[in-house]
Formats: sequence, structure tokens, C-alpha cells
Amino acid sequence: MTTRLADILDALPQAEVQSLVSRLGIRIDLAKRLDPPQQVARALVALPDLRDPSRLPNASVELLHRVAEARGVLVVDAVPPALQPLAERGLIFARAVPSGASSATSTSGSRRHRVELLLPAAYLVQLRAWEGEDPRGIRALLAQAPFETISAIAGHYLGRPATPPIALSLEAAWDVLGDPAKLEEEIAKLSPAERRVLEGVEQLGGEVDTEELLELEREPLRLRTASGATPSRRGVGFSLERRGFLVPVHPNRHIVPTEVCEIIGADRKAEREARREQVKSFVHGGDHAPRRARFSHDPSPLCMALALASREPGTEVRPNIGTPKSLVAKLATRFGKDPYQVALLVALSRAVGLWDASANSAIAPPGALDLHELTKVIFTTWRRGGAWDEARTEPEALRLPPEQRDSSASGVVRELVLEALRDLGEGRWVPWKSLEGYLSTDHRLAGVERLLRRWAERASVDVPVPMEVARRIVLESLPALGILDLGEEDDGSEEGTSLALRLTPRGRALLAAKDPPRAEEGSHFLDTHVLRLGTSARVSAVLAVHGVADVGRVAESLDLVVAPQTLARALSAGYEAEQLRQRLEALAPLPETLSRTLAQASVVVGRATFVATGGFLWVDDANVRELLRTRRSTADLFCDPSPPGGLLVASGVDLERLSRRCRTVGVEIVAEGQVVRARTIPTPTATVSGARRKSSTRLPKMKTGE
Repeated sequence: MTTRLADILDALPQAEVQSLVSRLGIRIDLAKRLDPPQQVARALVALPDLRDPSRLPNASVELLHRVAEARGVLVVDAVPPALQPLAERGLIFARAVPSGASSATSTSGSRRHRVELLLPAAYLVQLRAWEGEDPRGIRALLAQAPFETISAIAGHYLGRPATPPIALSLEAAWDVLGDPAKLEEEIAKLSPAERRVLEGVEQLGGEVDTEELLELEREPLRLRTASGATPSRRGVGFSLERRGFLVPVHPNRHIVPTEVCEIIGADRKAEREARREQVKSFVHGGDHAPRRARFSHDPSPLCMALALASREPGTEVRPNIGTPKSLVAKLATRFGKDPYQVALLVALSRAVGLWDASANSAIAPPGALDLHELTKVIFTTWRRGGAWDEARTEPEALRLPPEQRDSSASGVVRELVLEALRDLGEGRWVPWKSLEGYLSTDHRLAGVERLLRRWAERASVDVPVPMEVARRIVLESLPALGILDLGEEDDGSEEGTSLALRLTPRGRALLAAKDPPRAEEGSHFLDTHVLRLGTSARVSAVLAVHGVADVGRVAESLDLVVAPQTLARALSAGYEAEQLRQRLEALAPLPETLSRTLAQASVVVGRATFVATGGFLWVDDANVRELLRTRRSTADLFCDPSPPGGLLVASGVDLERLSRRCRTVGVEIVAEGQVVRARTIPTPTATVSGARRKSSTRLPKMKTGE
């Protein structure tokens, strides 16, 4: 399925295109050589909503990011409510697919989907990077590249000079750069000199400055400007730049995208095996099991508990602003977890949209995901590096202003650690010292150290050491994500020297790009009040019981407490008993006692009528009550019928008016032990139609003409 904007508009029904044109005020000139779909496409790519997503609702922005993460094509169960603002602006298009069709980008592999959401490539290359995306990916680098670079990239893949709007010209480039198979074929066409430079940059960590690029090119000519050396527009660097394999970043950096680094560095994996055989033989040749261990759990239950807690009053978090430390500390104390783990999962949950109101929708992710699918999504978001950066003192990216969210080289360290764990793990306990020695043999470590030093100079922070970043990843981030178990010996050695670690079955599956194993246990009630969620529970169904159930124990699974007091609180908040039953039964069948409690709560034993009143007038004498109720001057002051013993004062009648009107029929009103006396009505002032105001000074008459 093509994702080019003009092709999508050409495939739409004519009535829908006309509605879009009239809604956005697009002018179609039939005298032009361009057909109407191309004219509409040129007008759509100029809309400001893509460059400034804050103009859109938060739910629509989250949906836009989810479709972009699926490379422009996302299959869902039904049309999400957040799609309407995007469809009205012509940003995302939806089409029906056959009920039996399957897709790799579907929200679940076991369910059939009916609607395919399409984000055109011309929009995809304009979106600004968000906190859940790899900042060094091809799409993110294209979105921030200078005009000269994207114009050269578009012209290379078009085979002719690119013409404005440049976003439409980039669609041909995205057809190649966004497809891993086509990208690998394009890299295979490189000349030996181009491949040598590309491999040299990849060995240095995927990033070089201009001087280093010219050294790799062996370019003797140095064109210098006020900002330093400038590469030639005819050299090898420019040849890689116009292919999109080497993207310049202001002011003096050149970055190889992550997707290109993975392909270029694939051949070097076999070369590193010989240097690591000694470490591997030591790890595999002995038993390094520790005496005590701390086993990690699946992070999805804690993520759901945090998402439910975020919806409680007093825990509101503003979008695009970091999570307050006080809130993280409060949540860590409440659930008995480490603050680092809570802060990490909070940042990743916000990055995938779990804290947004759009997660309540069961149509699009993350609301359409099961709990076992949420684990993989959380790990993938952490691996991209856009939401969490272990090289920083404050790892959460949202704690920084948008203009200071410059990503470090911790993503390279992250991949080094994961690669080493794949090689050494295999279900065995690995001493930390062995893993540390294994990482030190990697040829990319020197380049990573150089990149971290330059990043620290730009960000004005202390220079991080690559092995310290790796240590934080291994000992803090991966256990929090449920990837590693940690063990330690009680031998009195120096802290950290006796540490051992082991990949969990969940970690081995995630590192192999597979779905993690899950227990086939559904949600069920442990007793009359405690609901234990299973791995097949829908995220939206869990969030739907917010306000109905309280968060209980959080460990290998999540327990929700559904007690009579929580049901009473939900009923007092306006929920219907049948609505509560449907929300709870979407997770698990209700026990008999809880079902009986809901049934009793839904029984109507009587009906009462509400009447707005201003007060109650006690009148002991029945004849006086009848007098006040029937006389013309006082009858409109009271509600009829009134209860025995007095009269209900009608709403809006104040005490002075009541006293004055009742006194006309001879009845006094007593309030707080005192007889209420009506205030004297002042004499109305004279108007222009009444008598003239007297004055001690008489003005002389004016003659006509004066």
C-alpha cells in the first residue's frame, strides 16, 4: 500500500475530496497542469499543524505518534475517536481492510482488525521528534535536517532536482529509507570509498565532526568559514549525505542514522567473536550462581498501577513537562518500589501515552494492547532512548526544556550492553567483572567516550564515563524493566566486585525481538474483594475501573480492591450499577457476593421529588396556614403542597419580602427570636416626567437666538 499523499487523495471518493477542499478552503485551479489531487496535496503539506502539534488535542497527538511509530500504517479494530480532528485536517486517512487480512503493524497478533490508518510519507518526514522516538533514527534526522540536505536527498532519489514543496519530493526518498530491505540494497550499491568512510564513522560511534570527516575522506582541501572547516560539495561525505546515510546537524556534527549503523556494523559482529571467546569460555565454563539474588518482575503491572494513580485527584501532570520529583517519591513510597524504577517507568509510560486520556480508548494503542504486549512496548520505547538517558544526572528527557533535549551517546552504550548480554547470557549467571571486561574489548568504546565528552561540552554537564553509563544500564535500568536478575555474594569483598547477573526468560525473548512468554492465566477474583489481573487484560479495560477499584498489591501481577466502600463511592460519583457491572465483567466474572451487592445497589425502593425552596415557615395554627396559602397576596410565596406543620417558602423569596407580604394579612414573621420588621420604602425620586427639582439658584431664561 503506497503512502504517498497524492496517491491517497487520488484513491479517495470524489465527495470526500470535495468535502476536504471546502473544509480547509483550498482553491483548485483547473487551468494548471497539475491535477486536483496534486494541488490538494501541495496545500495540505503547508498546514501548520504538523510543525506545531500543540494546535491539536492531546489524544490526537498521541494517535499521530503511534501511527508514525508504525511507519505510517497502523491497523486498529475500529475508528478511534481521536482520529476526527486529524481526518478533518487531512492529516490521517482511514480505509477498511478485509476482516481476514493480517498486518505486522496490528495492535495484536491474535485479533482481527478492520480499519487501516494511513499517515502519508510527506507528513511523516515533517513531524518533530517526540520523547518516545529514537533521536538518531532516519525519520527524526530528516525532520530536523537543513533545507540544503533534504533538497539533495530528495533530488537523488527523484533523479531530478527537487521542487517545492520539498515534503512531497521527499516521498520517493522515504520509500527507500523507510524500508529496511530497500535500505540494505541501497547500501550495497555504495562504492568502496563511500563504504570505507561510512564504516569509519560507524566505528567512531556513528558521529563525527567536520575535521574528522575530512580526515576519513582523506580530503586535502579545507574550505574554512567563520564557523570552521566546511566539507566539499563534491566529496565522499556529500555523496553519503545526499543518500541520507550521513546527516549534518548544526553546527559541526555529522550523524549516521541508527538504521544505517545496524546494517553497516552487521559484518563486524563476526570479527569480534574471536576477541571475546576467552571471556565467553570463562563464563560458560563455571557456575557463577550467587548465594542470594533479587529477581525482577514484569514491569507492566507497575506501569498500570502508576497509570491508575495518575488519574487520581491531585496528581495531574502537565504535558511536555517533566514529572515532579515529589510525585515520583510519593508513588515510590506508596507502592514500595525503588524511586529510580518508578521514575523510569513513569517516563516510559508517559512516552507511550499511557497517562493520557486517549489510553481509555480500546481501539488504538496503548488502550488496545494487552498487559503482556505492554511489556514489549515499554522496552522498545526505552531502547529508542528518546525518553530516558542514563548519561544524564536527571535521566528523564522531559525534565529539560525542548531546546536542551540533545541526546547523548548512551544509546550506543545501550546497544553494546544488550549485544554482550545476548552473547554471554543464555540463561547463565554472568559476573559483572566478566561483562565489564567483555564490553571493554569493543572497538567502538573509544568513539563512544569521545562522543560523550563532546556531548557534555555542549550540554554543560560533567563528562560521563562509558563504563559508568553501562553500569547504570545493567544494575538499574534493565532490572527495572524485568530484563535482568541481580545476585551478590556475601564474601566481604568490595561492593560491586561480587555482583552477578542473569537474563530472565522475558529478557531473552525481548532481545531476540520476540514476544515475551506469558502465563495463560486470566483475570480472576481471589476472594470477594480482590481482583487479580491476568496477562490478557486489556489496558483500556483496566483504566476503565478507575474510581471503581483501588490499587492493591503490585508484584508479579496487579491486584485491584473492589470493596463495598469503593462501590458506594463510585455510585455516589454518578456511576450506574449496571455500568459498574459491565466494567468489572470486562476483566473477570463477578463473584456471587459482589454481584449481589451490585444488584442490591441497583434496586429502586422508592422515589422522591426535589423541590427548590427558600426556607420553611412553621405555623402551628391550621387556620393561619390556610389563610396564607389561599390569599392572593401571599399564595405565590409558598410551595403547594407543603408538609404538615408549616409552609415551604418558594425559591427566590427573601425574608424581607416574605415578612412584608405576610404582614398585609396580619401575620408576623419571627426569625431567630426577633420579629422581622420590613424596612421603610424610600420615596421615589422625581424623573424628567415628574415634578421639577427645586433649586436655590434659578437660571435666567435664554432668549431665542442667544
